[in-house]
Amino acid sequence: MMQQYLRIKAQYPDLLLFYRMGDFYELFFEDAERAARLLDITLTTRGQSGGAPIRMAGVPFHAVEQYLARLVKLGESIVIAEQVGEPGATKGPMERAVSRIVTPGTLTDAALLDDRRDALLLALTLSRGTLGLAWLNLANGDLRAMECPAEQLASQFERLRPAEVLIPDGLTLPLLDTLAPTTRRLPDWQFDAANGTRLLTAHFATQDLAGFGADELDTGLAALAALFEYASGTQRQALQHVTTLTVEHESATLRLDAATRRNLELTETLRGEASPTLLSLLDCCATSMGSRWLRHALHHPLRERAHAAQRHATVAELIGDGDGRRLGDVRSALRGIADVDRITARVALRSARPRDLAALREALAALPSLQSAIGVAEADLLAGIRADLTRPDAACELLVRAIDAEPGAMVRDGGVIAPGFDAELDELRGIQSNCGEFLMALEVRERERSGISTLKVEYNRVHGFYIEVGRVHADKVPDDYRRRQTLKNVERYITPELKAFEDKALSAQERALAREKLLYDEVLEALAGEIPALQRIARALALLDGLAAFAEIALRHDYCRPVFVDSPGLEIERGRHAVVEREVENFISNDCRLSATRRMLMITGPNMGGKSTFMRQVALIVLLAHVGAFVPASAARIGPVDAIFTRIGASDDLASGRSTFMVEMTEAAAILHGSTEHSLVLMDEIGRGTSTFDGLALAFSIARALLTHNRCMTLFATHYFELTRLNTEFPECVNVHLDAVEHGHRIVFLHALEEGPASQSYGIEVAALAGVPAPVIREARRRLRALENREIGNGPQPDLFAAVPDDEPLSLSHPVLTALDEIDPDSLSPREALERLYLLKRML
Repeated sequence: MMQQYLRIKAQYPDLLLFYRMGDFYELFFEDAERAARLLDITLTTRGQSGGAPIRMAGVPFHAVEQYLARLVKLGESIVIAEQVGEPGATKGPMERAVSRIVTPGTLTDAALLDDRRDALLLALTLSRGTLGLAWLNLANGDLRAMECPAEQLASQFERLRPAEVLIPDGLTLPLLDTLAPTTRRLPDWQFDAANGTRLLTAHFATQDLAGFGADELDTGLAALAALFEYASGTQRQALQHVTTLTVEHESATLRLDAATRRNLELTETLRGEASPTLLSLLDCCATSMGSRWLRHALHHPLRERAHAAQRHATVAELIGDGDGRRLGDVRSALRGIADVDRITARVALRSARPRDLAALREALAALPSLQSAIGVAEADLLAGIRADLTRPDAACELLVRAIDAEPGAMVRDGGVIAPGFDAELDELRGIQSNCGEFLMALEVRERERSGISTLKVEYNRVHGFYIEVGRVHADKVPDDYRRRQTLKNVERYITPELKAFEDKALSAQERALAREKLLYDEVLEALAGEIPALQRIARALALLDGLAAFAEIALRHDYCRPVFVDSPGLEIERGRHAVVEREVENFISNDCRLSATRRMLMITGPNMGGKSTFMRQVALIVLLAHVGAFVPASAARIGPVDAIFTRIGASDDLASGRSTFMVEMTEAAAILHGSTEHSLVLMDEIGRGTSTFDGLALAFSIARALLTHNRCMTLFATHYFELTRLNTEFPECVNVHLDAVEHGHRIVFLHALEEGPASQSYGIEVAALAGVPAPVIREARRRLRALENREIGNGPQPDLFAAVPDDEPLSLSHPVLTALDEIDPDSLSPREALERLYLLKRML
């Protein structure tokens, strides 16, 4: 048996091998030690190998899924070796074979998957600066590929969040170590574009891949080759539910880099928590399919505004006149509908359980009432959804006839196939159910025939059926009785009639279970032909549920329908931050107007005054409009937008050796290189990570470049009041500020956006609110007054860029600086150095 184990283990040296032995899955040697540590199960020893005890650990077969779920969350991959032989059918150990391989990116079992998040398997490779990406959602058969510049690696990872990544063995990408939770290296030869074409054309039964738009891919096809072969290998069968290939293009969605996705907190807060985020606010979906669609939609805002407008029209129709009656009917009909998307995948992979099919039956039965709730649809998209929800009657009728109303959890336990579906199965079940009646009738007959009133017909698991007679009546036993067992006071017998019934009854249960398994497999085979229809229904359900959630939130929180216009710019009236307004008692709404003659808003004001919130809410309103949702504003008119960029907050990347300022400049560089005149750019406190003069010079130059070169729509928040002078040179730069007032030594934030620059930053007042000790605050106020009296005079801060031509460096003169410049430290003795120090003190 151990030789058999080691032969299987040699094929999968890096994976945990769950080796079926009766009622347990056992692990041995290093696997046992690893599993015992990760799962907190008992590590034991048994027998010897090479003179050392064999370490082993195991888990019960009926509870294996919970252990697999824990291991997968830890990034482990597991090989399942099942018993495939019949006990006693062969000499030596029972035959075992690998039935499946469980990895973080190839999960299909409901117990292992997060209902509201996709587990993606991603393969990537790099060639001549082009990144080839291919990813598969095995739980629903969605296969996609794309090619993009190598610089977009971080952005693509932030968008896809893969559960497992496949890369060539010879590829070095240091960024992967911080991005990918589980990375698996495969031989370079598996990433072969020609092999990818061969595999996919054979799978889709097509001559080429031109119909999928993949004929011009090269690096992408290389990634597809490794991905498809790996996924098929883990399932040990063809991926029947992968029915198409989608080639994605950058131009299809708004560009959002990794920093923007994080800063806008779409699906995860900056602290890595699930709420409060835009997703947690919007996700009131009735089904897990809708939740997953919503998560995907937020990371894929549509560039094609006509498609987004179709979603707006559907949301508007669901809302109707505002009474919510139609929307309520649709959402009620959606509640309780099972995850058709993932059940369909399990049907295709022949891993669907009986209760999956029962849930699918109920979901299909609910489709007519859902179509009725939708009613007559005027919006084209809603009409298409209603048509796609047409029930496949053949599949529904089969499930009603074949699957029991309340089936057992597992096929091996029986009770799955409905009565009346199969005559042979009904007969076998009848033998089992009528067993008691037969034995009672036999007992009555045998008492009358033998004259023994105490005669009993009984059964136990060791000896089967028998007739029990007390020894005192041994002389009355009929001649056809054959002794089976002798006890102290009784004798147990068997008769030809009872023996024939025993053979039939004891084999009936085993034969019934085998018959049920056969019939169940036939049902799955029949349903496999309905996979395209079931996938169509699943997509329609997810889309309808997601759009209904948009409508529910719009109705609940008073959102408006955005309007797309052709002229560049944004015009938002009484805009709000969708998430922040739900977290505070009173949220102050603000307008935002950007146009060809008003391309940059230079935003000043106090810390905590709401600058970052205002900028983020504008970006979120634009993103929601392109996702197809209504937006938190009283009106929103949005011109062409191709990307959203953000540079917000302070963070470092110590693991990669990058300081806070380096991260800040890297993100600024990406914006300067990537933004266009149709991009929305958010710049918050640029240049604050270095010295005042360096930071101010950089902020000035970056703002000017965005105005003159990129010409993008920009919200630029700063505490450098010198930047407010930009509008004297560039009328497209408009000064605005978030207002605040002082009350005594306290500050009151008004959070209202006003035209013109702010008068001061209120930094000391904010420090007091933060709890900085009073003596420190008093000293800061004294120092501030001294600085203002000595250096500044009237006005918030001096204009350090005044009278500095664009082509000349900034220069400052002061006697102390001149004296310092004349000092040569290397030529001074210690005494001379001390004298110079005293001189400088006197000069100051």
